[in-house]
Amino acid sequence: MVTLTFPLSRIEGHAQVVIEVEGGKVLSARFQATEVRGFQHFVQGVPAEQMPVIVPRICGVCSTAHHLASVNALENAYGVTPPPLAVKIRELLLLGQLIQNQATSLFIFTMPDTLGVKGMFERLKDPDLERVRTSITGQALKVRKAGTHLISVAGGQFIHPVKAVVGGMTSGIAPEEVAVACAELATSLPLACDLFDSYWELLVSLKKRIDTWGDDAPAYYIAATAENQPDYGSNIIRLMDPDGIEGDHFTAHEFRDHLIYEETDYSFAGKTSYRGEVMRANSLARVNLVQRMGTPRADEYLDRFREAFGRPAHELLLYDLARGIELVYALERAMEILAEPLDKDDTAVPHTPRDGEGYGLVEAPRGPLIHHYRIENGLIAKAEFVIPTVHNVMAIERALRVAAERYITPEGVNMELEQAVGRVVRAFDPCIACATH
Repeated sequence: MVTLTFPLSRIEGHAQVVIEVEGGKVLSARFQATEVRGFQHFVQGVPAEQMPVIVPRICGVCSTAHHLASVNALENAYGVTPPPLAVKIRELLLLGQLIQNQATSLFIFTMPDTLGVKGMFERLKDPDLERVRTSITGQALKVRKAGTHLISVAGGQFIHPVKAVVGGMTSGIAPEEVAVACAELATSLPLACDLFDSYWELLVSLKKRIDTWGDDAPAYYIAATAENQPDYGSNIIRLMDPDGIEGDHFTAHEFRDHLIYEETDYSFAGKTSYRGEVMRANSLARVNLVQRMGTPRADEYLDRFREAFGRPAHELLLYDLARGIELVYALERAMEILAEPLDKDDTAVPHTPRDGEGYGLVEAPRGPLIHHYRIENGLIAKAEFVIPTVHNVMAIERALRVAAERYITPEGVNMELEQAVGRVVRAFDPCIACATH
């Protein structure tokens, strides 16, 4: 038996792919998280109301989602409903995170795969390709900055935001801050559209070169979003079956009644399934589940996407096109919210802490994120983090096997496999830093 090991780059955290082969036949393809974090253990005994400022440290990329999921869990435990203005500002936080994440994932992590280069920050000898690389990178960083600035405006700071508190937000957003953020988003929208148009063309060219969109087998799709259009603060997890029919929905505290969670003996990340069947979360799941995006440019892209690929779309590399649609949506939707007064109404309501259990849910860029706390004597007796990436592990491994069987034969290994492995994993945009608890 031969074991092929592929270290991974341009992802969040540390992981590798291990493929076992015998006689030219693929025996297994495994996605291994190679680090362990342990947040679920060392937050035990922490005062419950400190959790929203502790859990963002789980990840510098996903800190906004953890911040809000934690606040939601405590509000659920305490029986608190935040006021409408706080809900609106929290939506801005999630949109800012989506902008910075999708711009990074598309144009920094996966764009090199479409250009045939190792990275977007590596100078190239070919002058024409170097001009393209420099232009794309500069524009991508400007779009990403609009997202990070929006998080800072709504959350107090970009990495590890602090303004979401039990009962609401610590403050509204002043008109002068709104004006600066809105101008930056307005400048970034055409840049994002130009980048996405270029990415779409490059991805089609890549497909022609490698003659595949990757794993195109049907799957279940899971997201915490509304039916008509995106809602990243939804309290309902929805599930679409492989034929495109919404077959199930449930709240965060019901997730164990609907999903199967398993630990593995080869990775520090577990995996979930729907009745043992493969699920997919993240951008493609959301684009499949919603009826419309609800903003003009994003709906134009969604129409183009569905005309080309149908609904539900299953081809693996379409994750990236779904990310581009969401990037455009997030920019447009954030500007809609910023056009409203954000400093006139109450941003928080009083609350009384109490012991009990609470579940917090947000739709992070990578899918449904659940925080579950048990509180005793005001302290965290138990914390559970259900990370979006675990919903994709079975799908990642299925797609890896499809790639392996394409490039491994009794005659040998086609070296395109190394690039294919990277494309597969980056399509799901996994966050290993979050997934190992």
